[in-house]
Amino acid sequence: MNPFQNHLQNQTRRHFLQGAGVGLGSIALSSLLEAAPKKPANPLAEKKSHFPGKAKRVIYLHMTGSPPNLDLFDYKPTLNERHGEDCPQSFLEGKRFAFTSGTPTLLGTPQKFRQVGDSGTWMSDALPHLQTVADDLCYVHSLHSDQFNHAPAELLVYTGSPQTGRPSLGSWVTYGLGTESQNLPGFVVLISSGVQPNGGSNSFGSGFLPSVYQGVQCRSQGDPVLYVSNPPGMDRSVRRMSLDAMRDLNEMQAAELGHPETLTRIAQYELAFRMQVAVPEVMDITKEPKHVLESYGAEPGASSLANNCLLARRLVESGVRFVQLFDWGWDFHGTGAATGIGDGLVDKCATMDKPVAALINDLKQRGLLEDTLVVWGGEFGRTPFREGRTANSKILGRDHYPDCFTMWMAGAGVKGGFHYGQTDELGFGVAENPVHVHDFQATLLHLLGFDHEQLTYRFQGRDFRLTDVHGHVVKDLLS
Repeated sequence: MNPFQNHLQNQTRRHFLQGAGVGLGSIALSSLLEAAPKKPANPLAEKKSHFPGKAKRVIYLHMTGSPPNLDLFDYKPTLNERHGEDCPQSFLEGKRFAFTSGTPTLLGTPQKFRQVGDSGTWMSDALPHLQTVADDLCYVHSLHSDQFNHAPAELLVYTGSPQTGRPSLGSWVTYGLGTESQNLPGFVVLISSGVQPNGGSNSFGSGFLPSVYQGVQCRSQGDPVLYVSNPPGMDRSVRRMSLDAMRDLNEMQAAELGHPETLTRIAQYELAFRMQVAVPEVMDITKEPKHVLESYGAEPGASSLANNCLLARRLVESGVRFVQLFDWGWDFHGTGAATGIGDGLVDKCATMDKPVAALINDLKQRGLLEDTLVVWGGEFGRTPFREGRTANSKILGRDHYPDCFTMWMAGAGVKGGFHYGQTDELGFGVAENPVHVHDFQATLLHLLGFDHEQLTYRFQGRDFRLTDVHGHVVKDLLS
């Protein structure tokens, strides 16, 4: 650093110290700077899990609104045979539904199913590309939830509670493992179809964990991250000097008060500075070969689930620990053509089926699927009967249903082509091997090397965890 640069840096620091109300008449600036503590530990540094986990990172694909499992993965020929019959009262007694009352009629699927892969998996023809990777997927058909409305059900899936204020799954994972890349966030969120998740930012928030562990939302159009660019009139060298001055102040405050959010502030400023170079590079899919773009159906400059699936691969390849994709538009009530389980579902699946299958194949070809866990699903299931508002409509749709639904995983540590749990012949309830949302969470954490009962954070006098006071690892899913 030449004398002029050194003088400018000292002047910049002096300006920030004076702006913070630090009197310099009786205390020399040099003494203040020398008193600053050593650089604090990076809260995003890599950490060891409780035991070696088969998964090092996660890509979680959330179909916001909840896809109709009975039209995609849970084939019910008996329900088809009884299509149009009144729903048996025994299945309705004591239950509430979001938009259905009285006695609805049973609703078979308009989709055709076939057995695919060596596993003989029954899968809907609405998913022709996923049919080709059926043997890579591990299906859980017996999931059930406590919530039947979108926001609380989504929060339960991601935070372990239907109420706001708890840390999300991605935040827990990043808190427990840190990140492999020090130039990118540990937890990245990508949103497609133009709408935020039902739980809003709470579905990827850090709750009472230090905010350095919250999901960072990136965009595939415009600046990848809002406010990460330098403001007009400030170049990178001036930004660096400004950050150095703020770091000195924050380190002094950290030494005096010991507040974890001060360390978070330091880490976030430094990460943002590094992200200015790293994020645009990793988010630039124009660098991908033409055949890769075509396999995903990705288009540079567009905002789509296809682009986001490709970005997810690029992000985990660059060391990001947890990538969360939210895709809006899976609430198939049948109140309009786009939300019907006939052509509407086929059209929506066309935006998801190809890129998700491409993601599985791409990860596998690059050797990343061995230690990357891919998860796909919604927040609950859909009813085996017609949604009440569509009783006299030609468009078929299903209401919210928490009692049973299907999700799948692929990759690190799970059995490919494996089916766990069953629902009854009409799809009203779990008939075999029930898996609560908390059990699913415990299993995901186990795959990452955590005992879910021991991954805790003390807050307001209590040790909190993702699974609250519930959850059991479903060991039959593990390879």
